[in-house]
Amino acid sequence: MAEKILEDKGLVIRHSLVELIEHWAIALSGLILVVTGFFQMPTANRYYIASIPGLAWSGDFFTTLKMHYVASVIFVVAAFFHVVFHGMRGEKGLMPKKGDMKTSIAVIKSFFGKGEEPPFHKYLPEQRLAYAGMAVIIVLLILSGLVKTYKNIYAPDMSLAVVLTATWVHNIAFILFFLAFFAHMAAIILKPNRPMIRAIFTGAVRLDYARHRHPLWMAELEGKAETTTEQQTPLVSADAEDAEEDTANTQAMQTTQEETPAGTEAATPGETMTKEDQINLERK
Repeated sequence: MAEKILEDKGLVIRHSLVELIEHWAIALSGLILVVTGFFQMPTANRYYIASIPGLAWSGDFFTTLKMHYVASVIFVVAAFFHVVFHGMRGEKGLMPKKGDMKTSIAVIKSFFGKGEEPPFHKYLPEQRLAYAGMAVIIVLLILSGLVKTYKNIYAPDMSLAVVLTATWVHNIAFILFFLAFFAHMAAIILKPNRPMIRAIFTGAVRLDYARHRHPLWMAELEGKAETTTEQQTPLVSADAEDAEEDTANTQAMQTTQEETPAGTEAATPGETMTKEDQINLERK
């Protein structure tokens, strides 16, 4: 993860560039799938959408079908990458936890002034529940879509029961996806959630907001930062002390050699010659 506190900028990195690309690939391709799927029902000609300047293409079944297929490829690849990438990294922050439903109810009540929000980690409990629900919807869309695509391209004589089942599942999942997308957009504009809009585009949120609403997450990040600093500091100090000691020894040896008269032996580094010893050496 690229989570990092930027004290000088008053920000904290919430999402990495990879996560932003994943999010927008799924969101934009999903939106195109909803629109083109809606046009194929067909509705563009029935409700005169195709009559609107610039939207004549919406009434062409084969044009919208091609757009649907292209968007579906992006959608499936992005979803598959998300599962594999984060699964291999062992990241489970969005996985639902015990008590999320109860906590979500408490959060909703707090929006209406009934009680206060509990301290949160990086993700809110309703975000984890919505993630699980959206995952189920996406799986249904992909599986039923693959069946319909296989039928259209390779098996036009596929069993009618299988085709009808796949079509009903796909249509129901389509409606659920649209409702989930609408709920997601509605939730983000709620006042307590608005500061997270920045993270959708830049990956970062305000530091003061994160400390106020996500104290558990911030405590974890600040704890990791302190541990890293403590591990690095002794090494730097030890290197500095060794360098200073070597410099002092070198200077001491040079000073002794400069002060020792010709024909005499230099004193061993670390030993100090008294004035009486110097006089005796001169007499000899």
